[in-house]
Parts: sequence; C-alpha cells; structure tokens
Amino acid sequence: MNKLGGYYICIVTMTGAKSGKHRTIPLMYVPYKDGVLLVASQGGSPKNPTWFYNLVAHPHIQVEQGGRKMSLVARRLSPEEKAELWPTCVKYYAPYETYQKRTQRDIPVFLCEPE
Repeated sequence: MNKLGGYYICIVTMTGAKSGKHRTIPLMYVPYKDGVLLVASQGGSPKNPTWFYNLVAHPHIQVEQGGRKMSLVARRLSPEEKAELWPTCVKYYAPYETYQKRTQRDIPVFLCEPE
C-alpha cells in the first residue's frame, strides 16, 4: 500500500481540464464500496485544487490503490450525499473536519466507482 505522511494514498490518472493531457497524481482517498471517495480539501484553502476541475471536465479516471488498478468514473456528491458520507471521510482523516471549518468553500467530495 502506498503511504504519504503516514496516510494511505492512491495514484490517480486523469485528463487535464484545459490541456487534455493525462495527469498522474497521488491523492489521499477513502475506501468506499467498489471504489474510492476523493476529498478536494486543499488543506482548507479558499480555492479548489486543480484536480477538481479535471474530474469535473473528464470524470473517467484510472486509480491504483493497494496494487489494484481500477477504471472509475468520478461524480461530485450532492449536498445530501456529502452530508451522509462526510463522517466516513473524517473517520479516515480527521483533519478534513478542520479544513472544512477553515474555509467558506463547501469542500467537494467525489464518489469514484466502476461504470
């Protein structure tokens, strides 16, 4: 399993929103059913991370997690869905709660699951 700073990460390959080029980046993740949840926290910054716009523009992604490669589709959770799954995100990484309090931005969460 891949770790960064003691936390589990996955390797996500996505398509750039503007460039159309493939981008591969490490992201913290929350395991969820047959896929993952990705939290666009940016440490509580007032702006979304660049990868947020990539997923909105091009939701088909490749995720490598724990030696397993998956083709997934990312979908931003609705406010109701986020309210339901936010405690799960915070359970995996408690600072998410602090990040949400730090910003006026509603931190987006993406459900990434097989088609």
